[in-house]
Amino acid sequence: MSGPTSVLAWTSAMAEGGRANGKVTICEYGPPGGAWFHMEHAKGFGGSGEGMTPEQFFALGYASCFNSALLFVAAQQKVDVTKARVNCKVGIGPNDAGGFALSVKLAVQIPGMDPTAARALVEAAHQVCPYSNATRGNVPVELEIM
Repeated sequence: MSGPTSVLAWTSAMAEGGRANGKVTICEYGPPGGAWFHMEHAKGFGGSGEGMTPEQFFALGYASCFNSALLFVAAQQKVDVTKARVNCKVGIGPNDAGGFALSVKLAVQIPGMDPTAARALVEAAHQVCPYSNATRGNVPVELEIM
């Protein structure tokens, strides 16, 4: 297993109470004191769906990170994709080992770009995105060009 050659930034979050009736916060600079997000099971797990789930936070991070990776590879190729949008869907369900597993679908829209060229950029972004590298071989990730 290989990680970064040097860590450029760290982030930190704190959770209490788990996903059923818990809360999470970002504690970037010491003890938590900012906004707390209410956590709750998704409707598919018997919750009301009114709180946040870990999968929603994962989707937020992956969508943002993948969009940045897309901008990075496009800049290397001197292509403008500043209007690109990335929609990340994260699914969760039981696995064959008695636990649970995730599944990801990334739908990328690059207005005005030929679908073949867009596919090549998305594939390249998938190779450099830290979330893609973290999930590769562990979580199925479907790439869709819209």
